[in-house]
Amino acid sequence: MSDSSEKKATSFLNALIAGGMAGTSVDVALFPIDTLKTRLQAPQGFIKAGGFTGIYNGLGAAAVGSAPGAALFFSTYEIMKPIVYDRMEAMGFKDQQAATHMIAASMGETMACLVRVPTEVVKAKMQTSGTPLVGTFQQVLKEKHGSPLAAITGGLYRGYGVTIMREIPFAMIQFPMYERFKVMVGDWQKEPASALQAAACGSVSGGIAAAVTTPLDVIKTRLMLGADAHGVQYNGMVDVIQRTHSAEGTAVFLSGIQPRVMWISIGGFVFFGAYEAYKRSLSPYLD
Repeated sequence: MSDSSEKKATSFLNALIAGGMAGTSVDVALFPIDTLKTRLQAPQGFIKAGGFTGIYNGLGAAAVGSAPGAALFFSTYEIMKPIVYDRMEAMGFKDQQAATHMIAASMGETMACLVRVPTEVVKAKMQTSGTPLVGTFQQVLKEKHGSPLAAITGGLYRGYGVTIMREIPFAMIQFPMYERFKVMVGDWQKEPASALQAAACGSVSGGIAAAVTTPLDVIKTRLMLGADAHGVQYNGMVDVIQRTHSAEGTAVFLSGIQPRVMWISIGGFVFFGAYEAYKRSLSPYLD
């Protein structure tokens, strides 16, 4: 990738709108697969968590949070890419596209989790209990945990730390691969990758990242649900790991890997294809 391609920034507004539209499209379309994945990871087991019934439980929470979460990620990611690249060049690090994408994506994930974590907490509880959106939200607000903000936010940010620990490695695997695959396709055909080709790049890179980070996703799901199969509250990430491993063994940390990889691979295809298409359509007006 050339220096000029890194420095050509997508505008904040373009990334904000394109990311939000793409995120909503994917989260709503593939929501049933996400529900099945969450129930496979639930401590009470797949059947008791709902099985194949009510697979759209939690859709309201996902719909509310998907657009702002995706918009926050991509607006941060696109804005920070040229800034990080220039800073690294100024420090004497030349031609560091992969590191640029890792750092920018990590910043994007940190910002997106401010919206994504409360959404996932409410969504996961709805997916495994079948309670309505308003009732679940009120219940979560009444929960208390170790955070100093719990008096205000309740359990909305339960699992924020482990979600960051999941999302940053995920982004550091996916986005350098995604950007590199697009460059390889462009070099091969002597023109930039199309939206369809970008979608395929996003699908492959997302599937690989999803498989590698599944154990962190299992820990995140358990922590957000708040309690084990017997109703005993979890006390942080280490407690989740120790109790889950003791009760269910190592293999449980790969629970839901098939629907997770399928969901993110299909979602990556739709998401990145939609994002690139929206971004290019909006570029004449917003960039």
